[in-house]
Amino acid sequence: MNRQVNVTKRVLTPKGLRFCPVVLAANGRIKPDTVLVNGIPEKHPEGSYYIEWYEGERRVRLSVGKDAADASARRQQKEAELNAVNNGVAVVHETGEGRRSLVGAIAGYLADVKLTHKPRSYSAYKTALDQFCESCHKLYLEEVDRHDLLKFGAFLRDQKEHAPRTVYNKFEHVMTFLKAAGVRGLVGKKDWPRYTEEEPEIYENDELEKLFAVCDAEEHLWYSFFLMTGMREQEVMYTYWSDVNLAASTVKVTHKPDRGWTPKAYKEREIPIPTKLVTALKAWKAKSDKTCTLVFPTAGCNPKLNFLDDLKAVAERAKLDKDNFWLHKFRATFATRCLWAGVDLRTVQSWLGHTDMESTMRYLKPSRTKETNVKVNAIFG
Repeated sequence: MNRQVNVTKRVLTPKGLRFCPVVLAANGRIKPDTVLVNGIPEKHPEGSYYIEWYEGERRVRLSVGKDAADASARRQQKEAELNAVNNGVAVVHETGEGRRSLVGAIAGYLADVKLTHKPRSYSAYKTALDQFCESCHKLYLEEVDRHDLLKFGAFLRDQKEHAPRTVYNKFEHVMTFLKAAGVRGLVGKKDWPRYTEEEPEIYENDELEKLFAVCDAEEHLWYSFFLMTGMREQEVMYTYWSDVNLAASTVKVTHKPDRGWTPKAYKEREIPIPTKLVTALKAWKAKSDKTCTLVFPTAGCNPKLNFLDDLKAVAERAKLDKDNFWLHKFRATFATRCLWAGVDLRTVQSWLGHTDMESTMRYLKPSRTKETNVKVNAIFG
């Protein structure tokens, strides 16, 4: 089945901005600045061209600039790419001039990412590169220059209204793609988007006391586990009883090939847990379904997917602001408390599963608790 790609232009009409189909000349080329508005050809020099196609039931629309010839070339490239993929043929990246199609290079790169990264990482790369194509209207990879990358950062900031950290992350994804494609040296350090590294937020003792005061036994165990292990959400979701060593008071983060899940950066690790959590887990295990491997399953022995929704419900029940409660905040609290307690950075890095020390050092921040004030008063009493 052939995959059709259409070209439209977003123009200003009496009813506002609309995507209108372009008009083709007798030779099949797009007539510049001519579109059909309510079936009638009209001249519209304003606006950009878009190519659009369907992926299943979902329509995908991509900006391809203001030049009719470029829009036509991008339509042909995309149509060839979709038909190649549809027929199980590898996408050809090289052109007759020895240059590589930008969309073809991206498609090949994303195919590799899909094989080697987790679905969430693949989705992040795909979104960033789709938006780069929306911002950059170059046909060939070799044509991409410094200006295109600076324009991409401004596009994310001004048109997509992304936060500075998000702009940086997506810029980094595009730079990783270019590096993999052998394209280097386009931007200097000062060209990268900038953001202010915010201090990780942690739960204060009084917040946790109020939260746990209204938890039932099951909820109390869920969020105690998050707090006392510092594990990520998916790591908790995919914790097996075989990962929990109640005699040694440890829990492991391990690969789960039977469920198609691996830890972040493919790093397994072991975390010590306090006696109070061991006691709670023993009681929980005694009444758990012995045929299910998961520590926190739902019906049918499936991973629990709604820890966050339940947390916000508990926060509301405690008459706390639910917007101040999220799962990663337990991890930040775990890391910060361990460092405040004098656990060395390398050990905390290992417990958290960080690949670099800098990520762990973000949690090495000044203590602002009441106990700190007591210590200061004692020093200068």
